[in-house]
Amino acid sequence: MRRVDFEISEQQEIEPFLREMTFGVLGTHAEDGWPELTPLNFVYHEGAVYFHGSKIGQKMTNLKKDNRVTFSVAQEFAIIPSYFLDPKLACPATAYFKSVLIKGYGEIVEDLQEKASALGAFMSKLQPEGGYETIDAADPDYAKQLRGTAVVRIRVESMSAKFKFGQNLTDSKRDKVTTGLEGRDASMDAETLALMKQYCPHHRE
Repeated sequence: MRRVDFEISEQQEIEPFLREMTFGVLGTHAEDGWPELTPLNFVYHEGAVYFHGSKIGQKMTNLKKDNRVTFSVAQEFAIIPSYFLDPKLACPATAYFKSVLIKGYGEIVEDLQEKASALGAFMSKLQPEGGYETIDAADPDYAKQLRGTAVVRIRVESMSAKFKFGQNLTDSKRDKVTTGLEGRDASMDAETLALMKQYCPHHRE
């Protein structure tokens, strides 16, 4: 059963997460009837998800047959060991994370200007230090590359998110997890603690 405690509906929280992340998993309908998952780089740009690649390949074949897709992005922040909450039982072990699930339609982009805009957003995200000429559909060197590259826009039909940071815990249990994270001080524990404070119901009030 899906826990409503962890559901996020505010677009202003979901979109920054999508802008931060660089990798997701695309779900398409394969010819044999099985769902097919493809990990890939993406960019969230002007209200749509874009990805690029070869014009041939299984995901492009799948899209041409049925352009309904799902797309998932997730980031794990911290593993919460069971002993933070119980010295005996394994049951409290969990993970704190953010995830977004998108359902939509994969549309092959033909317009060179839109391709340039989407790939420019990719470069700004993945190579923010620059070191290249701006992608311009009017530049003959870029125009050739743009024509040879497949760019797909996922037109979003629905978007849901789940951010789990102990919102369901009682104050005493949350204090135990907080103490455990502070004592452990692993690479993302400080960020996890800040997010626990942000999403704790009492802080939201």
